[in-house]
Amino acid sequence: MRIDLHTHSTASDGTDSPAELVHGAAAAGLDVVALTDHDTTRGHAEAAAALPEGLTLVTGAELSCRLDGVGLHMLAYLFDPEEPELLRERELVRDDRVPRARAMVGKLQELGVPVEWTQVARIAGDGSVGRPHIAEALVELGVVDCVSDAFTPAWLADGGRAYVEKHELDPFTAVRLVKAAGGVTVFAHPLAVKRGRTVPESVIAELAVHGLDGIEVDHMDHDEAARARLRGLAGELGLLTTGSSDYHGSRKTCRLGEYTTDPEIYGEITRRATGAFPVPGTGGTRP
Repeated sequence: MRIDLHTHSTASDGTDSPAELVHGAAAAGLDVVALTDHDTTRGHAEAAAALPEGLTLVTGAELSCRLDGVGLHMLAYLFDPEEPELLRERELVRDDRVPRARAMVGKLQELGVPVEWTQVARIAGDGSVGRPHIAEALVELGVVDCVSDAFTPAWLADGGRAYVEKHELDPFTAVRLVKAAGGVTVFAHPLAVKRGRTVPESVIAELAVHGLDGIEVDHMDHDEAARARLRGLAGELGLLTTGSSDYHGSRKTCRLGEYTTDPEIYGEITRRATGAFPVPGTGGTRP
């Protein structure tokens, strides 16, 4: 089995629609794909309706968190999307995205960048607007060469010249809420130092005590040394280890299925989840 547990669609900041994403996953030879858009489950219904035969969909979301000024992301799988407290927190994060993005556009204009809100809104489309959309606007304007180059202190990185904070969950609260909603939590790319500051390993250990299920190990932003360290840490803490592409369509260079999760780990995730169940493909409609 080939299993990719971290992808994004146009429901947040990917460039493939949910239907396009699941058909792309099948074409890439995947058996299981998780749709984990940022702070939203809006793409799940479309993905499920289009799900090709032979491909299983894992519903999820990537929750925006912050601890002691450090941003981090929590992958949540197979939770009940209607659980009230978790739904309220996701809506708070999502509702803060537009004011935050507008504020970042304003900061960029103050820095002399001729970016306009209409440009960013066009790029975001119906998705949950975020920094990747603003980064793509900077690429269009020739300010940076690629989206990743915008995530530096000079521009949009945490604490950067055009950075603006948004409502984000405390990661311990995120773990508690997902667990209460019957879901499973995996700390996304915990040692992705190229993205900015990361939390110390002691925080991962404390999260494990409070119910964290796993950590994402095999990821494009982790070098071999980081992966080895994370595997060792997971062994020490009794955490599951996952691998995934963090696919965003054409917005990133990673491919669907570039990194995958061991089938035994996937089986354990599904055994622990009680809020929702994987959706088997039955030959859904093509996009």
